[in-house]
Amino acid sequence: MPTYIAFLRAVNVAGHGVVKMEALRDACAAAGCRNVRTYIQSGNVVFESPAPEPTVVRKLKAELGRLLGKEPGICLRTLEEIAQLVEQDPFRAFQAEKSVKLYVAFLAEPARARPRFPLLLPKEGLEAFAMNDREVFIVSRPNPAGSYGFPNALIERELKAPATTRNWNTVAKIVKFAKSEPGD
Repeated sequence: MPTYIAFLRAVNVAGHGVVKMEALRDACAAAGCRNVRTYIQSGNVVFESPAPEPTVVRKLKAELGRLLGKEPGICLRTLEEIAQLVEQDPFRAFQAEKSVKLYVAFLAEPARARPRFPLLLPKEGLEAFAMNDREVFIVSRPNPAGSYGFPNALIERELKAPATTRNWNTVAKIVKFAKSEPGD
């Protein structure tokens, strides 16, 4: 039975989509997910399901919609897909830059636009340098004000597809968490 990772959009972010992780786990279990675990408070859910991906997404949207008051964006991947992504390390060329933040934007559906990369937003210090079929890889550098931009709006606007973004370190930790036994 495959292990899935659901990256939920706008859960426990800036006072929006506020939900306790126990309630989130219960809603996922009600959608037919098994061995449900959450990783940190920002909508990362690890679970097993015998159902195919479209069925899992449909059931999760319905249950989470009841819990949150509206259907959330869900970017669903298998543990195997995310583990391979981490192993490939698309950020290898940026590891030496100490002042950068590295992000992955997970697309919830195929991009309706395929822009030329890199996508740059200098005032925000953002550089989306590459993408594969369902993920976009972004480097965030300090902008002129010294803060870091967050890339999700840029990605959704340029690719014309809903997305949710995670820090690369978080993605790597989720893989380790998903491979561990509950309670480890």
